[in-house]
Amino acid sequence: MSIFLNVFASTEELAPLVLPVLAFPLIAAVLLTTLGFVTWSFRDVANRQGVKPSKAGSAHDAGH
Repeated sequence: MSIFLNVFASTEELAPLVLPVLAFPLIAAVLLTTLGFVTWSFRDVANRQGVKPSKAGSAHDAGH
């Protein structure tokens, strides 16, 4: 039985990769950098809106 396992283990081949090994972390780094830039570009959108939320208890809300 151990002879069969040795022969089987020696004939086993690894599956070929679609891309080289270093391409996978490079793709991940580019993707995360791009997503980080998109997130960074929207960092001040809430402050650019024309209508600011009113403070609780202000004179504008007193009649409601």
